[in-house]
Amino acid sequence: MTDSVPAPATRSDLTRTVFAVLLIASSFFIGQLTAGQDVKIIKDLGLAATAVFGLFIAIFIGIGLVSKEVERRSIYALLAKPISRPQLLLGKYAGLVLTLAVNLAVMAVAIYAVLAYMTWMTPEQMKAGWDAPGVDPALLKALFLIFVELMVITAIAVFFSTFSTPLLSAALTFGLYLVGHFNADLRNFENVVSSRTAAWLARGLYHLLPDLSAFDVKTDVVHGLPVTAGYLVMTTGYGLLYIAALLTLAAVIFSRRDFK
Repeated sequence: MTDSVPAPATRSDLTRTVFAVLLIASSFFIGQLTAGQDVKIIKDLGLAATAVFGLFIAIFIGIGLVSKEVERRSIYALLAKPISRPQLLLGKYAGLVLTLAVNLAVMAVAIYAVLAYMTWMTPEQMKAGWDAPGVDPALLKALFLIFVELMVITAIAVFFSTFSTPLLSAALTFGLYLVGHFNADLRNFENVVSSRTAAWLARGLYHLLPDLSAFDVKTDVVHGLPVTAGYLVMTTGYGLLYIAALLTLAAVIFSRRDFK
């Protein structure tokens, strides 16, 4: 569907992917500066680059899925088609999620290509000291949870874009991203304050705001620590439930919005 993602967004996706691939490749040379830790650095930088560039795609394209259509007044042509507003919103969200999946797949291939070359070039006695294999399948677990997290961020961006300006939507989405990675601290806020009201408020925010730190298993994977299948299922389920709630609210707001 040509209406789901505008051409400028596609070009920006390609640019970000190229930069991410270059950053992942450069991690090989950075890794050479730290003896014995090069594979860990390559993995860590590769996963971090994937998460950061994916975040940029999710936010800066997600906030434009609705607002750009309204600004260009192309929303009227779309609404004239035999589809409902919720269907239009979900279609655009699905298109961006597919774009993210393709970008992450390219980055994942780049990470494994660098790691494969590093593994091939490293003597066997040095490999014996690694916490995990160079070409470690467990990296896919971290990449998968990065993808689920980006799906949540995209849903947040789409939600804000249904009733706010692009600039404010980007600020709110990025702010919620930062808060989400420190959300676990709210759970124990009652241990550092004496106010019962503040403690209950922090507990309520903990359950309301997304716990994005749950999707971050990069450190565990890089150091060879186990990430169980049960944890993947529970965390993915949490992410999907949060996405469903956000998209439902977004669809309700979008359905009631007056574009006149």
